[in-house]
Amino acid sequence: MSDVTTRRLDLAGTRGFATPGAGRLRRRAIAEFGFGWLQQLWREACAGRRREGVALAAVGSLARGDGGPLSDYDLVLVHHPRGLSGKEVAAFADRLWYPVWDAGVRLDHSVRTVADCRAVASDDLSAAMGLLDLTHVAGDVDVVNAARSTVAHDWRANARTRLPELQELVLARHARQGDLAHLVEPDLKEAHGGLRDLTVLRALTEAWLTDRPHGEVDEAYERILDVRDAIHVVTGRGRDRLVREDQDPCAALLGHVDADSMLTELSGSARIVAYAVDGTLRRALQSQRARTLRVGPRRPQLVPLGYGLYRHDGEAVLGPSAEVTSDPVIPFRAALVAARNAIPLSPATLRNLAVHSPSPGDPWPEAARDVFADLLAAGPGVVTVWEGLDLAGIVERWIPEWAAVRSRPQRNAVHRHTVDRHLVETVVSASGFVRDVARPDLLVLAALLHDIGKVAGAMDHSHVGAGLADGILRRMGTGAADREVVVRLVREHLTLVELATRRDPEDPATISALAQAVDGSVMTLDLLRALTEADASAAGPKAWTDWRAGLVARLYAACRAALVSANGAGGPLAIEPIESIESLTLRPEVLDEVAVGHPHVTVTSMGGAHRVDIIDRDRVGLFADTAGLLAAHGFVVRSALVRTLDGLAVNEWWIDSPGGDRPLPDIIARDLVRIGSGDRSPLSRLQRRRATAATAAGPVRSAGSGSPDSTRAMVVSGASDTATVIEVRAADRPGLLQDIGITLARAALAVRSAHIATFAGQTLDTFYVTEFGGHRLAPARAAQAVAMIIDTCDGP
Repeated sequence: MSDVTTRRLDLAGTRGFATPGAGRLRRRAIAEFGFGWLQQLWREACAGRRREGVALAAVGSLARGDGGPLSDYDLVLVHHPRGLSGKEVAAFADRLWYPVWDAGVRLDHSVRTVADCRAVASDDLSAAMGLLDLTHVAGDVDVVNAARSTVAHDWRANARTRLPELQELVLARHARQGDLAHLVEPDLKEAHGGLRDLTVLRALTEAWLTDRPHGEVDEAYERILDVRDAIHVVTGRGRDRLVREDQDPCAALLGHVDADSMLTELSGSARIVAYAVDGTLRRALQSQRARTLRVGPRRPQLVPLGYGLYRHDGEAVLGPSAEVTSDPVIPFRAALVAARNAIPLSPATLRNLAVHSPSPGDPWPEAARDVFADLLAAGPGVVTVWEGLDLAGIVERWIPEWAAVRSRPQRNAVHRHTVDRHLVETVVSASGFVRDVARPDLLVLAALLHDIGKVAGAMDHSHVGAGLADGILRRMGTGAADREVVVRLVREHLTLVELATRRDPEDPATISALAQAVDGSVMTLDLLRALTEADASAAGPKAWTDWRAGLVARLYAACRAALVSANGAGGPLAIEPIESIESLTLRPEVLDEVAVGHPHVTVTSMGGAHRVDIIDRDRVGLFADTAGLLAAHGFVVRSALVRTLDGLAVNEWWIDSPGGDRPLPDIIARDLVRIGSGDRSPLSRLQRRRATAATAAGPVRSAGSGSPDSTRAMVVSGASDTATVIEVRAADRPGLLQDIGITLARAALAVRSAHIATFAGQTLDTFYVTEFGGHRLAPARAAQAVAMIIDTCDGP
C-alpha cells in the first residue's frame, strides 16, 4: 500500500464514523490532502518553470469535495492551443500521470483544450454534466475558468433541447441498476436514489430550469456518502457496491446496532434522493414543454380531476375550494385521484395535506374506508403516490404500525424489495385479481397488511401480523365479519403455497388442512389464492415459478371443489329480493305523491357520502335513466339497492360527489319527470363527463395476470325460483350502470331487483331479471343477455 493511500485511509480513520457531521469533515480533509498532493506533483512536473496557458483541473468527487478514502481521481489537463506543442503537452501530462499511478491511485485522465472541453460536452451528455464541476487544482486558473464558463453557458443554452436525452439516460440507468432503497446489494453510486442522482440534480439546477430540494435531500446524500466511506475502509478498495459480507462490519463502523439498522437508514436516505430527482426532472421537463408551447404570458394549465384536485405540470394539485382543514377524507381522495391518473401528488400538496388535514380518527369515516380501498385497487399508479404520502408522514398517520416496516430490509434471496415496498408491490399485483374475487376490497387490504408483522424480533411474522392487522382494521372501523376475513388471510397467507409445495396436493388431509385454514369459506379460499399469487409475484420471479403455480392451482381447485360440494353452492350467495310492497313501510302521502306522477326523492348526507332514496312508478328504462341522471350530475354510485314491487320502484342509492355538490332532491325529481316524458336533455352532460373521464381523469387499469380489463358476467344458478339472477363484475366508469340498464331494456327484460356494489374500483352488480310476463329466462335468452352485458361493459 502506497504512502498516499495510507495517508488517505489515515485521514478517514476508524473513529468518529458514528459522530454526526464527522463524515463531512472527513471528506473535506481527504479532498484538501488530494489537492495539496496534486499541487506538489504539479510543481515537480514544472521543474521550476512557469507554465502559461496550462492548468490541472479536477472533476467528479474530488472536484466536489465529497470523495471517499479510496475514490479515484478524475483529472483534466487543460491548455490553450497556442501554448505548448502537442508533444510538449503529452510529455508534461506524463510527468503528472505517472506519479499518480505509481502511488496506486486509480486515475481517469484527459488532455483537452478549452474548445475540446466544449466539443466533448456537446457530444457526450455524461461528460457535459461532469465538466460542470470542473475545478482548478494548479496552474493557469484563467484556462480552467474559461473552460468551465463555456461549458456552463452551452449547458444553459441547450438544456431544454437536451432534457429528453437526459431523461432517457437517467431512466435507462435506473432500470439497469434498480432502486437503491430496495436492493439487497445496492450500488450506492449508480442505483436509483444513489450518488449519481445528485449530479443530475445539480445539472438541472445549473441549467436554470428548476430549483432542487435541499435540506433533507442534502442530509440523505451525506448519509449515503458515509456508507460509501465505510465500504472503502472495510474492504480497502474504492468500491461503491455494498455486498452482503461487508454489511455487518460497515454497520459496526458506522455505529449501528446491526446491519438491518444501517440498511434501513440507507434505504430511507435513498428514497428521499430518488423522490427528489424524479420530481425535479419531471418539473424541468414540464417547464421545457410549457416554454416550447407557450405563446404570450404563461398561465397555469389546470385540468379538473374531481374532488377539488387538478392536473398541473404532470402533478395533482389541490384547488382553492378543497376543505383541507376540516375534511379528513381529502387526503384519501387526493391520493386516489392521483393514482388513477398515474401522476404524483405535488410536493406542495403533500405538505399542505401533511400539515393541515385532520386525522381520520378512530374509527375512520365510512367514506375514508371506501376511498382507501379504491386507492389500493388503482393499479401501478399507487407506487409513486404511496411513496409521496409516506415521505410526507401521511401513511404513518393513517397506519402508525407502518413505521416499523418502513425501509426494513429482507435477508432473503427470494425478495427483491424492502418490507414496505413489497407490501405496496403486492397491492399492485393484487389489483390484477379484483375481478376474480367476490370482495376485492378485502383482497387489497390483506395485500397491504400481509407482511406487517415483519418487525424487529418477530419469530412468526404471520401470527404477529394478524394481531397487528386486527388492531389496524379496528381503528379503520372495519366490520367484525370483514375484519375476521382479512386477519385470517394475513395469518394464513403462506398456508396455500406451503401446503401445495410441501404436501401432496391431492391428499385428503392436505385438502382438509387448507379448508380449515379458510374456515370452510369458498370466498375466503378465493381471496387466499389471489393473495398467494400476488404476494409471490411481487416478491420476484424466483418466488412464483410455473412449477409452483401449477401445484397451487391443483390444491386450490381440489379444495374449492370440496367446499362447493360441502356447502351446496359454487359462488357467492345471491340476495333474495323483497317480494311485496307490504314488506316496506311507506307513508300514505308518499304513495299519493308517486301516484300522480311525481317521484319522491330524499337525500341524507353523511360526511362525504350521500344516500338518495327514490320512489317512483315503475317503467321501462327507469333504472337506466336514474343511473344515467346521477352520473350526469357528476355523482359516483358506491352502492345501490333497486327494487320493483307491485308496479312501484323503491330505490336506494349511495353516492359520492367528486365536485363537492350535495344532491338536490327537487332537481333529481324534476329531471326524472322530464326524462320520463321523453326529454333526454338532462342526460346530455353525461357524454361530456365520459369524454373528460377518458382523456383527463380516466382510471388506470390494474396490472396483473388477472386480466381486469375483461368483464365477467354469469348466471347464478339456483339463486332464485322466480327470476334469473345475473352477476356482473366490471371496472367502474361514468355511466356504466346506465349502459347496463339500457342493454337490459333493449333485451326486453324487466329488472325486478338490482343490488349494486362497488369495491375497490370494481363493480359487483347482481340483477334479478324476468321476461315482461314475469317468467324466468330460458337458457338461450339468459346466455344472450350475458353476452350483451359483456359487450356493453367492454365497449368504449
